[in-house]
Amino acid sequence: MDYRLSELEPFHSLKGIEQAVELLWQSLQNQDKVLIVGDFDADGATSSALAKLVLSQLGMTVDYLVPNRFDYGYGLSPELVEVAKESSPDLIITVDNGISSIAGVKAAKDAGIKVLVTDHHLAGDELPEADAIINPNQPGDNFPSKNLAGVGVVFYLLLAFRALLREKNWFESSTVSEPNLAHYLDIVALGTVADVVPLDKNNRILVHHGLKRIRAMKCRPGIIELLRIAKRDPVKIKSSDLGFAVGPRLNAAGRLDDMSLGIECLITESRDKAAELAQLLHSLNSDRQQVEKEMQDEALAQVESMTLGEDTGYTLCLYEPHWHQGVVGLVASRLKDKVYRPCIVFANADGGIIKGSGRSVKEVHIRDALALVDARHPGLIDKFGGHAMAAGLSLPQANLEAFQEAFELAVKDVLAGRSMEDVIETDGALLPEEYRLESAQLLAQAGPFGQGFVEPAFDDEFEVINQRIVGEQHLKLTLRKDSCSQPIAAIAFRVDPNVWAKPVSTIRAVFKPDINDYYQPELQLIITHLEAVE
Repeated sequence: MDYRLSELEPFHSLKGIEQAVELLWQSLQNQDKVLIVGDFDADGATSSALAKLVLSQLGMTVDYLVPNRFDYGYGLSPELVEVAKESSPDLIITVDNGISSIAGVKAAKDAGIKVLVTDHHLAGDELPEADAIINPNQPGDNFPSKNLAGVGVVFYLLLAFRALLREKNWFESSTVSEPNLAHYLDIVALGTVADVVPLDKNNRILVHHGLKRIRAMKCRPGIIELLRIAKRDPVKIKSSDLGFAVGPRLNAAGRLDDMSLGIECLITESRDKAAELAQLLHSLNSDRQQVEKEMQDEALAQVESMTLGEDTGYTLCLYEPHWHQGVVGLVASRLKDKVYRPCIVFANADGGIIKGSGRSVKEVHIRDALALVDARHPGLIDKFGGHAMAAGLSLPQANLEAFQEAFELAVKDVLAGRSMEDVIETDGALLPEEYRLESAQLLAQAGPFGQGFVEPAFDDEFEVINQRIVGEQHLKLTLRKDSCSQPIAAIAFRVDPNVWAKPVSTIRAVFKPDINDYYQPELQLIITHLEAVE
């Protein structure tokens, strides 16, 4: 838990880092026009903002282009290169994408544009013929942390580039002051947490220092305004606030409109403009929540009409022509939580093509399952990509039924006889003397917590002194535990009001000790799983 910046893995073991920084050095000397091509999620937005801010600070001419999800789809496609050519860039830098953009990179190179790919997604059998590729997950890369988000890869590229400029004494010979890259760790922390990559030690160091900057109010105005509009106090921020409050508001721009709104919110120096853009992103997120609820209700109604059991299917694929393709991933995630199996939700694109977003369970690497389908049935899927737990794909609507059958069989083979079980792991029960504010404070200091480094959870039975529904679907409780002298406050979010409006005398709960400082700091249990005993 030594989170000093000096403990970060050095950049030297990243494959291709020398070629990448040499490419940037030549572009700096030649005064090239640089175009950043990002992705339309929070990782892509933070990656684009970070590259734009730092390279501009070094005096380079930098613009960015994010493909509209609905017109161009993901990544550097040949169609997007045609749009890029309108601004006559000398160098394209892909951020959070590009490792699968074989045709797009070729189109750019054919047009005389140099390409630097920075990505973190898993590589396919073929790599793009870019001038340089930085990706800890490309074949032959020895970088120890394979869990960098796209924004983390960009941060490492900038670390290496700054080192090269130091080596060449460029800062002394130019009028440009050396950038302190630690000043941008708020952006790195946001993209890392929002992209739900595993928080290994390297990522925890990045997030830890980013959170420190936000708490000290030394961060981008846009992050402050997004936190405030989400009713989060920047001074008391936790990693979960980035994941559940800021990230979704950034993502809403890419899901429903144009991610340029999110990037502009991150790069602006004006508090007034940041507040205006944060309000716009907040409104888009409210619209997204409404669309998601309607789709989720329809999807759950379909699921409830099915007979799902251990022997009745390993996967779930749903499609409705009117569903919104910007929200399918969120619905897939909710379905996965409910039925605990890999779920893919599809929506219409153009020209008879449907686009799907999948979410998986820990037993099934969903990208590997899609790769198996693609290998067994060439041409069934148009495009696919992703991680172990999340993936995206597109295919002709006419192929959907065949895909469902092939995906079901692929997941069955990936499981190889293993069952899928939704197990909640806890650290057992707390001792009576551990139900105190100091315990929650000690645990909070052990973070940042997140994917792959989960916050400690405990379970026990409690007597219920009183209970009430607040905010329509949250359950506020006062509990009693044997041998504890004081009542214990607790809250469970997103419960079924029809079930929990009725009084119960005893509950069993999985919970996390937390600090409620709305009035004055006190212990509060955040209940993540709840069942009535009596």
